[in-house]
Amino acid sequence: MAKTSVVARSQKKPKYSTRVVRRCFKCGRKNGFMRDFGLCRICFRELANEGMIPGIKKSSW
Repeated sequence: MAKTSVVARSQKKPKYSTRVVRRCFKCGRKNGFMRDFGLCRICFRELANEGMIPGIKKSSW
């Protein structure tokens, strides 16, 4: 879980466009971020296993 000060800093408009930091909206993690869902890999897996993300299900074959 990211500190609230770090999350607040990342939400401000950066001076340069290359400094944009995309963070998970649930926990604030910046690494392992999936743009399509706005989640980090850990939160994505948790929500997918619970069936909270429409169209995503655990694969098995």
